[in-house]
Amino acid sequence: MLAQHPEPHQIRLENVLTALGNPLRMKIVRRLADEGERPCGTILTGVSKSTLTRHWQVLRDSGVIWQRPHGRENLLSLRREDLDARFPGLLDAVLAAAGED
Repeated sequence: MLAQHPEPHQIRLENVLTALGNPLRMKIVRRLADEGERPCGTILTGVSKSTLTRHWQVLRDSGVIWQRPHGRENLLSLRREDLDARFPGLLDAVLAAAGED
């Protein structure tokens, strides 16, 4: 099964905000923003694989992350360029606000 990634012009603000509105997904986005591309199994621990798979799907389908196969794993990365082009300043503002917790 191939991941479905929206084209940059298809990324919708309401989908991005919904994806970022979940605390666990914000942790994922924060980690990707801080550390860059990561294997999916190394981003969060203590969360079931099925739960993480659902979070990857929401983030991917909303246009927040890229997911690509690499051997037996998937690598995840933040779509910062696309998000910054589509919604200038949004990602920085959300990450800054999330860092205030």
